[in-house]
Amino acid sequence: MLSTTSQVKVDPRDAKLSMAHFYVAFIALAIGGLMGLLQTLVRSGKFELPGGIGYYEILTVHGVLLGLVLTTFFIMGFQHAAVSRTAGTHSNAARRTGWIGFWVMTIGTTMAATMILMNKATVLYTFYAPLQAHWIFYAGLTFVVVGSWIDGAAQIMTYAKWRKANPGKPGPLLSFMAVVNTVLWFVCSLGVAAEVLFQLLPWSLGLVDRVNVLESRTLFWYFGHPLVYFWLLPAYMCWYAVIPKIIGGKIFSDSLARLSFLLFLLFSIPVGFHHQLTEPGIDPAWKFFQVILTFLVVIPSLMTAFSMFATFESAGRAKGAEGLFGWIKKLPWGDARFTVPFIGMAAFIPAGAGGIVNASNQMDQVVHNTIWITGHFHLTLATSVVLTFFGISYWLIPHLTGRKLSKAMNKLAIIQAWVWLTGMTFMSGSMHAEGLLGAPRRSAFSLYNGAKQAAEWIPYQIAQAIGGSILFLGIILVLIIFVNLAFFAPKGEEEFPVGETDPNAEKTPMVLENWKLWIGLTIILILFAYTIPFIDIIRDAPLGSKGFKTW
Repeated sequence: MLSTTSQVKVDPRDAKLSMAHFYVAFIALAIGGLMGLLQTLVRSGKFELPGGIGYYEILTVHGVLLGLVLTTFFIMGFQHAAVSRTAGTHSNAARRTGWIGFWVMTIGTTMAATMILMNKATVLYTFYAPLQAHWIFYAGLTFVVVGSWIDGAAQIMTYAKWRKANPGKPGPLLSFMAVVNTVLWFVCSLGVAAEVLFQLLPWSLGLVDRVNVLESRTLFWYFGHPLVYFWLLPAYMCWYAVIPKIIGGKIFSDSLARLSFLLFLLFSIPVGFHHQLTEPGIDPAWKFFQVILTFLVVIPSLMTAFSMFATFESAGRAKGAEGLFGWIKKLPWGDARFTVPFIGMAAFIPAGAGGIVNASNQMDQVVHNTIWITGHFHLTLATSVVLTFFGISYWLIPHLTGRKLSKAMNKLAIIQAWVWLTGMTFMSGSMHAEGLLGAPRRSAFSLYNGAKQAAEWIPYQIAQAIGGSILFLGIILVLIIFVNLAFFAPKGEEEFPVGETDPNAEKTPMVLENWKLWIGLTIILILFAYTIPFIDIIRDAPLGSKGFKTW
């Protein structure tokens, strides 16, 4: 029976489903994190991989496990819990659908990971053609994407039942946000699914001997940029709807939160060309149009920053804060549930500035394909997003397992966040600096191992090794906390905090729940941004419609 009101606690059956996702996510963190450490050590020139293991093999493991597996499994686990908590317990059909999605994703992950570890899929995180992997790798990625669609469908089923039971009312904010992110994922992952199913998989099976490289890259970046927002929006879910409750405040505006999510849906998908600004074969006018759409994403980001700091200040003032910045002292800095996500939130300020550089045609020419891009990636995903995910897990894992976040684990979690920030400052900061000096991304070369590179890169590569080592220590701390909260922490009831909207806020207009309108606008923008350029790419491909010959 579906509840029409928010639950105080996630149903144990739904909690089991969420925890299954988290187990896979944290296993991926352990393996992928180790590969990241090895990469930085190799680049320092002070370490050689044993047993004939290749640098690009561990680079692929790191990118796929952390960029795709960790994030997708964590997000689906979190969204299952959020929907169950706010829209009511999953029905048996929805829960069964969620489990089917989980197992399809897990099977696909196992297939892809096995091929990478066997060195038969050393194609990096973006798996660009003409690099070719074993067909099982591509089939595994297909399973991961299709499984995530099934997983997301379970969440939409529960949200739809809530709407049916509560006509004329806006859905619970957390559930609404989860559905927006799921819709974004459905739409954007069609690109990578088409690339794998219709190009890379037939090619790897020998059914075709050529692939249109520009077409495959365009399909990937149709998916690749909104993938960033698929990662980011669950962090925004925490910032908007959970943090206000933790700090003893109110959600500044329910309407603003919903509108910002819908704007991300509209403007995050038809912008993939800003990753292809240096590529021939795409009309500059269409690149310019997509750059404009890219900059429109700044608007919901600024809306979020305004809303969050308004929430912080309002909570502080309510507790007696005085002066311009007196409210800062009233924030619960000793509570890991707040401090860890806040550090991630603060890191998004320089991360966003770097994103503006990457999306700007002239400035992108300076940093394109340099290790600056890798540094930016580690500020957005590996700091803002991942630290917020860690902060979520510190209260959600014990909530789901019937345990408590102890004072010792709370203190260790705060230490872990500062360790992470320190390591990332070394690593990401040096990547940005080295990129400005022209150092390439995706490169294992170092002056130490015979490559003719500028000697001025060496200090930055050593700094990356130092930062990577500190970050790996942070991963060990996270895993210790996760295992404790899942299996050994004291039994008890840990709150799943959900904020309440400020009573003085404007009433949420139901047009924000008009899914036909918002999904329709999204499709129109995508068709306008991609139809003509994609026709040109197919029509003008060298060697006819078959595209570039592989080599």
